[in-house]
Amino acid sequence: MNKKILVVDDSAIMRSLVVSALEEINGVETVEAGNGYEALKVLPQHPFDMIITDINMPEINGLEIVHFVKSNEAYKKIPTVIISTDHGEAEVKKGLSLGANRYFIKPFEMERLKDAVREFLDIAE
Repeated sequence: MNKKILVVDDSAIMRSLVVSALEEINGVETVEAGNGYEALKVLPQHPFDMIITDINMPEINGLEIVHFVKSNEAYKKIPTVIISTDHGEAEVKKGLSLGANRYFIKPFEMERLKDAVREFLDIAE
């Protein structure tokens, strides 16, 4: 059975880049959300195995998504990765302290993200 990943980013280009990279991994399926509000709407509709989210988005930001996921019994075990242009030490610490499993600063090498996905979802290359 495929592993399902929710990709949340208000940039359609960035979402497309991430989705394209992830779909190169055998056994991975993606669902896209263009903002935090869409993400929280789609979250209960699928059994997600992982969430990858941007921080800076309208309405509900990525930190709020991470906080919601990690404080909700139904979702708290889902590995969560932040991808963001916010690269200050305080932002990175905040994301990780809220429960994000990894924090990648844009631009980053897609191979690093794919490695994290393989690691968290226990997928062999």
